[in-house]
Amino acid sequence: MAQFNKSDIGALLAKQGILIAFAVFMIGFTLANPRFIELDNVSGVIRSSAILGVMALGVTFVVIGGNLDLSVGSMMSFSTIVVLDLHDKLGPGLAIVAMFALTLALGAFIGFLVGYLKLNSLIVTLGMLSAIHGLTLTWSGGKNMDIADKSGTWFAFFGQARVMGVPVPILIFALLAVLLSLLLAKTPFGRKVYAVGGNGQAATFSGIPRARVVFMTYLLSAFCVATAGLLQASRSMGSQNTVGQGMELEVLAAVILGGASLLGGSGTVVKTVIGVLILGFIQSGLLLVGLDFYVQYIVTWIIIILAVWLDVAAKRGRLWSPIA
Repeated sequence: MAQFNKSDIGALLAKQGILIAFAVFMIGFTLANPRFIELDNVSGVIRSSAILGVMALGVTFVVIGGNLDLSVGSMMSFSTIVVLDLHDKLGPGLAIVAMFALTLALGAFIGFLVGYLKLNSLIVTLGMLSAIHGLTLTWSGGKNMDIADKSGTWFAFFGQARVMGVPVPILIFALLAVLLSLLLAKTPFGRKVYAVGGNGQAATFSGIPRARVVFMTYLLSAFCVATAGLLQASRSMGSQNTVGQGMELEVLAAVILGGASLLGGSGTVVKTVIGVLILGFIQSGLLLVGLDFYVQYIVTWIIIILAVWLDVAAKRGRLWSPIA
């Protein structure tokens, strides 16, 4: 029989530690409350995770490209408020078009600053987090938004309808995941994103337009955020102007949990989906065992630290630093 030494176990934990931890969580939550694995709960978790998941799909491209995007939470709030406000003024169709255009403009601005001006993505998106939040409050006048006639509009389809028994948000999440997975894995653009994130300087010397690739990753992230804002607005038909506040950390946690490296150059859309589901099921399990919702914030923080630790450990092939 094959023998495993400490280094083998350490390497296994470094590469698959999150999945092992997830399996332990699933077993523990199921033993604590059998409702955890019931079909209704599983479907509910996936549906509630769809908005976070759609945002995480776009951020996956940004992170693989070697950058960060901490503005997605505020941008989602902006998208939600804008489409709700314009719904009664322009009608649902034009409101959706206008919201996507404005959100893509914000993404293009961030992409220009990071890609073409080569500013630090952490600083830029952290600043944009506050700026977009201010823009949202200015647009809404500091008030929450609601659709006046909730029963006389087809706008509810995106967030509340079902197609063949499957909630539309899940279908949209799944469709985007398939399309973006193919874009990342099977197209020249996807290969350029990996190259830029792996070694930007080498990619530039190879003739890859680094600035354009980075710009496009932020534009793609903004498109996903706008889609998430549409789902959020359609599901509730009204919203607070801080609805996306704090989601940037959950999105980043999901992406890193899925195996994308903070250093860039690695990660997949499929694994990001797994990361989203891990967060969703853990949060659901915490509620079912009777813990208050705010405990989720502490657990999310712990998961982020654990994910970053395992990410660094996978790079060096051991859980502990050789100089520790």
